[in-house]
Amino acid sequence: MKKIRIGSGAGYGGDRLEPALTLLEQGKLDFIGFECLAERTIALAQKEKQQDPSKGYNPLLTYRMEKVLPLAYQHNVKVLTNMGAAHPESAMNILSDMAKTMGLKGMKIAAILGDDIFPSLDRYHDLPILETGKPLSSLSGNMISANAYLGAWPLVEALQAGADIILTGRVADPSLFLAPLIYSFGWSAEEHDKLGKGTLVGHLLECAGQISGGYFADPGKKEVPDLWNLGFPYIEVEESGQGVVSKVEGSGGIISTATCTEQLLYEIHDPARYITPDCVADFSKVHFTTLGKDKVGFQGASGSPATDTYKVSVGYRHGFLGVGEISYGGTNCLERAKLASDIIQKRLALQPWPIEDLRMDLIGVNAISPLQLPEQTPVQEVRLRVAGRTAQKIEAQQIANEVEALYTNGPAGGGGATRSVEEVIAIASILVPKSEVPTKVIYKEIQ
Repeated sequence: MKKIRIGSGAGYGGDRLEPALTLLEQGKLDFIGFECLAERTIALAQKEKQQDPSKGYNPLLTYRMEKVLPLAYQHNVKVLTNMGAAHPESAMNILSDMAKTMGLKGMKIAAILGDDIFPSLDRYHDLPILETGKPLSSLSGNMISANAYLGAWPLVEALQAGADIILTGRVADPSLFLAPLIYSFGWSAEEHDKLGKGTLVGHLLECAGQISGGYFADPGKKEVPDLWNLGFPYIEVEESGQGVVSKVEGSGGIISTATCTEQLLYEIHDPARYITPDCVADFSKVHFTTLGKDKVGFQGASGSPATDTYKVSVGYRHGFLGVGEISYGGTNCLERAKLASDIIQKRLALQPWPIEDLRMDLIGVNAISPLQLPEQTPVQEVRLRVAGRTAQKIEAQQIANEVEALYTNGPAGGGGATRSVEEVIAIASILVPKSEVPTKVIYKEIQ
């Protein structure tokens, strides 16, 4: 029975590079996916593109690909990634120049276009926002981006055309890994069970090191060996859609039924009905089996027909976040920090403008949850953090300024004050008919 091997080269935009290079060198891969795009990430990329039309791709694109391209070429591994972000075409042009300089003759690079529907967003102003139920028009004047979660089929088209490197914008995370399965095994759009199984493969791989013990370790409860040297996973998949999760021998981390189960449930709203652009996957009957050290088999996923809509992430401006921090140390530092918090609260109450989401946290004491320390436990250092969101930048700056002013207008012994203000880019979601979102694949081949 035919098998292919797919590796995961990144689980988020700023992920490490070294484990991906190890996979390319030692993993005997056929494909590798770099999942580097979150909801806010692409909105910020669109904002960057608006400021500089040549930008908008992942900022680590060239850093990663100067090492990945020659290894992928040498080991005959096809690369699929959403590092194109808001500008896949520009990313394709950059990689084409890099590959040409490296002498990678015959390499074919593709870019998937069509996920950016911002130019036509006006026609959807009456659609309800999934998170609030309000019409999209309630965000009028503040929207900066709109990207549909495309599925696997445009990537399949690129693979069928001989693409070695595929750059996308917004596609569903599992689709980066489902596309090689559809392409390699000739699955059709009507084979919903197989698409559900392939979506499981993609979901297990999409967060890279998480299934190898990253975001899993809990000392004394869930031990992970050599977490500092975490290896990224690969999955060897059969034509039936079943497979085995593993990692390169000698790399750190652990792949177990527990790590696989945690990743299975990660970011899943309903395991029995996980809606993706390619199918509605059912993970409710999935089970894992230990097959050896760092080898876990899986089976039981299924699927049903996809919906006729794409989820669209709409990025919009949502005010400004002002943040100020200051530390207090030594005897009675906790009480001095509490006094500082009280001062700030009263000072901000004098302002004529509203502050949303105002927080005052004693970091290390109650930043996660209120903590009552035993009286006999002395607190030696505590840091006050104040954060709030306002409509105008100058208002957010005043929040930060009030914290810094504690130097000379607050309790004794404050130090290490910091201030920051940043624009808040938030995300709203709508559903748009797939028939209204055409896609296109463009190519560059290295001569």
